[in-house]
Amino acid sequence: MAEKSLRNPNFAIPDDSESSAYRFIIVAAKRARQLQGGARSFLPTTSKKPTVAAMEEVRRGLVKYWDPSVQPADAETPENA
Repeated sequence: MAEKSLRNPNFAIPDDSESSAYRFIIVAAKRARQLQGGARSFLPTTSKKPTVAAMEEVRRGLVKYWDPSVQPADAETPENA
């Protein structure tokens, strides 16, 4: 199964230090749900599978998400307030 993902980049999970594979899966799954609910795709695609389209959108950085565990550098902390 892992061998198939190495051959086909459509099913590969990005391996960058900034985001995790878990985050990629969660964001792509939420986007796939949006696509199933009728949202328009950010990319023209020939795939009829919303999961494939969602994974490609996330991989290309077209899906914006907010990670509540990461605090922006300019945000005030209770200690500074």
